[in-house]
Amino acid sequence: MGFFLLALVLFWMKTYIIYISEFNLGVTNLLQHFLLFINPLSSGLILLGLALFFKGKRFGIALLIIDSLLTLFMYANIVFYREYSSFITIQTLMQTDNAGSIGKSFLGLAEWYDVFYALDLIILAVLFFKRKAVWSPARLSFKKPFAVLATGVLVFAGNLGLAEIDRPQLLERVFDNNYIVKYLGAPNFAVFNTVQSVKANAKRSMASSEDVTEVENYTDKKYAEPNEKYFGKAEGKNIIKIHLESFQSFLIDYKLHGEEVTPFLNSLVHDDSKNFTYFDNFFHQTEQGKTADAELLLDTSLYGLPQGSAFVTKGSNTYQALPAILDQKQDYTSAVFHGDEGSFWNRDKVYKQLGIDKFYESSYYDMSEDKVINYGLKDKPFFKQSMPMLEDLAQKDEPFYAHMMTLTHHYPFVLDEGEASIEPAETGDGTVDRYFQTARYLDEALKQFFDDLKEKGLYEDSVIMIYGDHNGISENHNRAMSEITGEEITPLKNANLQRVPYMIRVPGMEGQGTNHEYSGMTDVVPTMLHLLGIDSKKYIQFGTDMFSDEHKDFVPFRNGSFMTEEYSYVQEVFYDNDTGEPIEEPTKEMKEKRDQVLYELSLNDEVLNGDLLRFYEPSEDWEPVDPNEYQYGKDNEESTEEKNTEKESTEDNNKEEAEDTDNNDENNS
Repeated sequence: MGFFLLALVLFWMKTYIIYISEFNLGVTNLLQHFLLFINPLSSGLILLGLALFFKGKRFGIALLIIDSLLTLFMYANIVFYREYSSFITIQTLMQTDNAGSIGKSFLGLAEWYDVFYALDLIILAVLFFKRKAVWSPARLSFKKPFAVLATGVLVFAGNLGLAEIDRPQLLERVFDNNYIVKYLGAPNFAVFNTVQSVKANAKRSMASSEDVTEVENYTDKKYAEPNEKYFGKAEGKNIIKIHLESFQSFLIDYKLHGEEVTPFLNSLVHDDSKNFTYFDNFFHQTEQGKTADAELLLDTSLYGLPQGSAFVTKGSNTYQALPAILDQKQDYTSAVFHGDEGSFWNRDKVYKQLGIDKFYESSYYDMSEDKVINYGLKDKPFFKQSMPMLEDLAQKDEPFYAHMMTLTHHYPFVLDEGEASIEPAETGDGTVDRYFQTARYLDEALKQFFDDLKEKGLYEDSVIMIYGDHNGISENHNRAMSEITGEEITPLKNANLQRVPYMIRVPGMEGQGTNHEYSGMTDVVPTMLHLLGIDSKKYIQFGTDMFSDEHKDFVPFRNGSFMTEEYSYVQEVFYDNDTGEPIEEPTKEMKEKRDQVLYELSLNDEVLNGDLLRFYEPSEDWEPVDPNEYQYGKDNEESTEEKNTEKESTEDNNKEEAEDTDNNDENNS
């Protein structure tokens, strides 16, 4: 029992230290701090207490194994949180296809002092091997292990009761994982999340066509009429969508060492001829799914999930995505260009559900060692090598929808020697310091791409859309970011840093310069549909047209926070945007907006978890996407081309034989 109690206390103290030093949990009062301190105790009593059922030395071995697994679990959360500001979930663990690439990032997230998180294990192991010879081989009375487990359950019940006092309906209103960890602890969160995941998966089998009616009524009410001035302005035009990896809006016009970090993007924003419209209050709305969530948002006007990536966990769902709509309404050919493995984030499967015709992944590119870094093909060779494929799309009679995905400006933001054209920042935080160098590299690659588009005659008649997919600097780097921004990174400031650039150019349509409308990723699909002359009202979409006079200018985040022009709601606190101060007495309108955001997010989860779009037909002429009609990969494409050639040859031969037969018949006649 002495060995058990020592292990319990060491685990308890270590976990508490991790909570306060590694995680930004938003502790705001004495009760929350007490709960943060006490919540590791219940986990320790229950999990470590299981070892007490073993006898003699086996107990010691069992205790060390359980403690080692808990340490690995906590450390995995530490490293994951450093990158994603969130916690590992069962959905995250299901993303096995990403393990190799994400593993590279994790190595860069380790710190030298992390070894201290294993100090308790070292102490226990030394004591065990020094004293095991004198341990009694007898088993404890079963009353003691059961008493320990019962105590753990009672501590958890008391913990949950106090948590419910501070945050009512804690387990019912779950959009932000931080709250569960803050109140109940990381191990209990993992258990809770697993239960939630099982319940969510069960929803699909129980869903029916009636469930989609409530969602349809909500999105129909939220719909914004198109602006007649812009409706149909892009009809028939090619669309080139450029995905800026990990690119945040604070980079626009930012000067480092007296130099513009992104001079080319700045020139598009400030172009006097107003070719582009730049939305400077555009926010990413992703959570753990990051890049994959961004793709889902920008092609479906649905949110991702609060845990994990919808691309992975809901990859076989039915969707009514922009590529499929454009194909059925205006005969567009859609393609994604991405210099990485096709299976990453489950793309080779979910793209088929979205109705994407072609997927140019790594097998189409020269992936020589000098051209690859970090997550895949460098941006400059990526754009260069993509041009011939883009030209092939342009040779067809129908317009195309091309999605270009960059990669180099991704954590840990590294470049090969000699490729950086700007000196790093000098905050002492390597991640933040290098961030500006890869941003400059991306900016240079983008300029080169624009020059090539103009040279090949693809620029003038194409809609150009540019967007940042998610933040690149997590809350783990707040100290360095406070140096960069010149102000303290408060919860409100961090929410404001979730701005990413969104700009669009439509041939023949005068841009607006800088548009200050508050908007987000879910707004892109209805905006694009209206520009193309397609009414978005028929489709279930949570966003609204950004050019519409009726655009709903509040931006929900996946964790339940949201931003408006006048006020914001962050970590359950309302803030005045002008003063940056908390609003002590929120108005009825503010509370109603908060409730609407939470309701909207819950409806979105009903759609994804229940796969409700399989029950919904936006119009009589809508054809559900059949994923079996799509084949990706260079080998598959070549095989398909050979089959088509053989088929055409056979048809030609049959035609010739038929003509010969007809001629013979005529001669005989």
